[in-house]
Amino acid sequence: MTHYRMYKEVKDFKCDVCSKTFAQKSHLNVHYRIHTGEKNFKCNLCSKTFTFKCGLSRHFKIHTGNTRETNFECDVCFKTFTEKSKLSRHHIINTGEKNFKCNVCFRSFTHKSQLNTHYRIHTGEKNFKCGVCSKPFIQKSGLDRHFRIHTGEKNFKCDVCSKSFPEKYYLNLHYRIHTGERAFKCDVCSKAFTQKSNLNKHYNIHTEEKNFKCEICSKTFTQTSNLNKHYNIHTGEKNFKCDICFTTFRQKAHLVSHNRVHTGEKNFKCDICSKPFRHKWCLKVHYSSHTGEKRFKCNVCFKSFAQSTNLNLHYKVHTGVKYFTCNVCSKRFRQKAHLDKHYIIHTGEKNFKCNICSKSFGRKSHLDSHYKIHTREKNFKCDVCSIRFSHKSSLNRHYRMHT
Repeated sequence: MTHYRMYKEVKDFKCDVCSKTFAQKSHLNVHYRIHTGEKNFKCNLCSKTFTFKCGLSRHFKIHTGNTRETNFECDVCFKTFTEKSKLSRHHIINTGEKNFKCNVCFRSFTHKSQLNTHYRIHTGEKNFKCGVCSKPFIQKSGLDRHFRIHTGEKNFKCDVCSKSFPEKYYLNLHYRIHTGERAFKCDVCSKAFTQKSNLNKHYNIHTEEKNFKCEICSKTFTQTSNLNKHYNIHTGEKNFKCDICFTTFRQKAHLVSHNRVHTGEKNFKCDICSKPFRHKWCLKVHYSSHTGEKRFKCNVCFKSFAQSTNLNLHYKVHTGVKYFTCNVCSKRFRQKAHLDKHYIIHTGEKNFKCNICSKSFGRKSHLDSHYKIHTREKNFKCDVCSIRFSHKSSLNRHYRMHT
């Protein structure tokens, strides 16, 4: 009767996890092990465990070195196999043959098992569930990779800097930092990237496509990650805390960048003058001092700036907007830095001390100016009578004599 059911393809036994059907109940029971992760068959030589007995039998041949079982040789690359079926599957790699085609998106696959797995993308079927957080996955390999998040397992180590990764894929990506390899190039501006995903994100700059909109202030973004970071501005949430000075940050990247203040780490070095910097953006800004490049131009007075932030600050000169108010005397300022300097007038704080005469100053610029008294440095020259002065203000006063 069982044989008749198999012959007629009668499959009455259904898996209540993934809905796969079987002709025999015993086959269903064996199938359940895929979902439970049960591995009852153990190798008595190396203790490796297997879900099915056939898997243990195949594995055992590794230890026995049974040459009779490795007589299936590929006539292209001469690789040997323990089973003829494995040799047949291997042949397809050499031929590039893909006979299994998806009838939804028409993508082709080498093996039927790959096609069956691919179909889950269209059906949304996720049969492999994490036993810790219940997150479901399409493939068991995806579940296995995810599980390392909970275990913290990182078996793939960089032999250059010793950093470890949970997957070989991430290690290979990391190696490009050391090799400097940037295989993915933008065909618009020629900027190169280490990862294709970064190139795809970069393309949005050229298309100016901003599909991700903030539902609070309606500001749009090219990436969903940027939108999520932006939301913290509205919530004021700062979940990333420095364990040295306890300063909090909205983004983890900001905390990592801040930590360099404590460590003194400066990994970004100018290849022209060898000056090191803590942040990559500082290095980029520094480069403009060598090139003299000022790409950011004011559309009102046409003054140029090396940085976009300086241009934005400059615009306030034209608008007259002063957002920063002193809570002591109500004087208003265009920039927060100017307000901070102004506060010193009220506090009388003088943190900048001359190491020659011990005189203290409220601002570093005042201390720098004071040092010229000791060095007798006179960089400001009158172009009428050639008298030199230590300070520009002294030169300006002197000019009145000639006028």
